[in-house]
Order: sequence, then structure tokens, then C-alpha cells
Amino acid sequence: MIQPDNNIVTQYHNRLKPESKLAVLQEKAMQDYRHYGLPTVKHEEWRYTRIGSSFKSDMALGQHAELSAADVNSFRLPGDAIEIFFVNGVFQSASQTEEVTIQSLDIAAAGEYAQIVKDNLGHSAKYHPDGINALNTAFVNGGVFIHVSAGKQVSKPIYIYHVNHNKTVSTLALPRTLIYVGAGCGLEVAEHHVSLGTHDTLTNMVTEIVVEQGAIVNFYKIQNEGSHASQVSTTHFRQIGKALCNATTISLSGNIVRNNLNMVMEADHGESHMYGLYLLDGNTLVDNHTIVDNVMPHCFSNELYKGIMDGASTGVFNGKIFVRQDAQKTNAYQSNKNVLLTNEASVNTKPQLEIFADDVKCSHGCTIGKLDEEALFYLRARGIGEKAAKSLLLHAFAVDILDNIKTASLRDYVDQLISERLEFNF
Repeated sequence: MIQPDNNIVTQYHNRLKPESKLAVLQEKAMQDYRHYGLPTVKHEEWRYTRIGSSFKSDMALGQHAELSAADVNSFRLPGDAIEIFFVNGVFQSASQTEEVTIQSLDIAAAGEYAQIVKDNLGHSAKYHPDGINALNTAFVNGGVFIHVSAGKQVSKPIYIYHVNHNKTVSTLALPRTLIYVGAGCGLEVAEHHVSLGTHDTLTNMVTEIVVEQGAIVNFYKIQNEGSHASQVSTTHFRQIGKALCNATTISLSGNIVRNNLNMVMEADHGESHMYGLYLLDGNTLVDNHTIVDNVMPHCFSNELYKGIMDGASTGVFNGKIFVRQDAQKTNAYQSNKNVLLTNEASVNTKPQLEIFADDVKCSHGCTIGKLDEEALFYLRARGIGEKAAKSLLLHAFAVDILDNIKTASLRDYVDQLISERLEFNF
């Protein structure tokens, strides 16, 4: 255990609002943070990821900064969308819209959504009882609450921009989001992670999404901040009714990036799909930890993660599927496929099943290899240069992950990022 940072504890006491409805939750979380500290490689769940090295005592926590129009235009995603801005981990502003309710967690916890907040905020801690999750919750009063009323088909995607304003100082950001999707709703959400400077930055974020009966949620995460940026990202889905949830995570750069993605299926006949692509170079490490918890019967889940490792980069995949005793007739599939482009690149993959029911269909598998030499020879023999041929094969390897981004303009944007990384314009 790495002991808690005294600067963080001091900042917590300076920012705590005892009158807030969230204060009790925050105080419990700070106690947990001080108890657990930061995990080390001695923890089985963190054995490949030295996240403690990314926490530095001189980082500015939640520092206020204004975004200029030029700043926003430099990272704005394409297409018409409802936009939400976090700056250095603190909810700053949102688009005016009648389609969804967007307000600070402080306000939501004290108003008409108080019961929803009470029942759902912090549910992810059951799956991540550690100092990382607790630290985020201790600063939860800088977060945002999003509510979609039953039957609403939201016509525009919601783009949530997590902006680190690290032009002059190193930053520590602790953003928190709670999304509640009512029965029969349709919703698309994309989180875009952005750094505006070159100083070191660390983002420790938690997004919790609660989904009611008959709702469909498509969720995307785009990580492309650069080698100075580290991140621990927990995305926690809770299906409390029969619903369809799709999550796609695209990791293109960073220093140390840890992605926790949970699908908790608490209702009969739920369905979930989890897709990931990590395209790495340099010394980047991306650690994807996924959990599918089948609590009730007749649920279906499908999981596909693909990695391309160049340079001295490292990929980690740890996927767990739980099938509880009452979750009969569960169908669950998990696959992790990796391509290593250099002898220095590496990947550690560990798919896992824990099954306590006897009438289920579950499978998992992983592959690690190099580019297909026969396919490369075939392209070279037809006059395609070696660099372009490799890029074509890698793009083909990645494209079925991109196909799961439903919004065409966003899919094209991510495709262009990948093409630029592969140094070939398709």
C-alpha cells in the first residue's frame, strides 16, 4: 500500500461542504482512501500497473481554468451534440437542452432526484474496494448528474469532454458522472479525454450508468492525450431492467492508462456488448480490466478486445465473467486478440470465468502473435509498399471494433485518428 498524500487530504478538508447531501458519502470515502491507500503491484488486480508512480504531490487538484473558443475548437468532436465540459475534473458547463436533465451532483442529491442519487451513486465501489475508487468519491461534489426520462429517444449524442488544462502546471483530475436512463429510452454517450498542455496529468474518473427496462445505451470512450497523461477510468453499468448496453473503448496514447469496465446484469434477459481497441507505441501501458456480473438468468454478453503494440509498449487484458447461482441460461463470450509489432512490445492477458450455475454457455480465449507474413507477402507482390501493406493489415484487424461506433461522424473521426497513427491515409 502507498500511503495517502497529505496534500490530497488537506484539499479534501478545504473543499468539503458539511451541509451538502453528499458529505456523509464523501467522509466515508475519505476514510476508505486513508485505509486502503494506493494499490501497488503486490495487489493481484494491479500486478502489471504501477499507478502510484503517476500520483505526484505537486499536482494541482481541480484547479479552475477557463476554456477559450480556440481551446474548444481544437478538440471538439464532429456532429451536432449535447455537450458537457469538465475542466481539471470539475463539472464546468453544459449545453442548454430540453431532452435531458443535466445538473451538478450536489443539486441532484438535494432535489427531486435525491433518491436516485442515494440508491445508485457509489455502486461501483462494490466491485472496486480500493483507494483509487474511494479517492474519486471523496471529491464527488464536483461531478455531474444526467437524467433521461422514461420513453425519451434522445436525438443527439451526449459528448462529455474531460479537459486537463495543464499548460502551466501538472494536474490531478477527479471527475464523477452519474447517468440514469429511464425505461424505453435510447441514448448515445461519448467521453473524450483532452490535454491542452504538456505538463504531467493524471485523471482518476468514475462514470456510473443505470439503465432501466427496454432502454438502449451506446457508450464510447476516446483516449488520446499523449505520453504525459495517465488515467484510471472506471465505467460502471448497472442494468436494473431488461436492457441493451454497448460500450466501446478506444485507447491510442498515454503514459499509464487503466480502464475498468463493469457490466452488472441485475434483470432477466439483459444484453451487453463490450469492445476495446488499444493501439500503442513508445512506453505506453494500457491495462483493460472488465467484469461481467450475471446476477439473473437468460442474459447474454459478448466481449471483444483487440490490441496492437509497437515500440516498447505494454498491453494488459484481464476479463472476468461471473455467473451467479440464480443466473441459469446465461450466454457469455469473451475474446482478446493481440498483435506485437516489435520484440520489445509485450502483452499480458488473463481471461477468467467464475461459474456457480450449471446450465450456461460460456467461453473465453486469447491470441498473441505477429502480422500475418503470408498476407503481407500477398500485398507486396501486388505492388503495395511494405509500410502501406502493414498499415492495411493493421487497419483491417482494427476495423470491426470501429464498426460498433453507431454515430457515423464519430466513427469517421476515430478512423482518421487510427489511420494517422498507422501513417497511411485510407
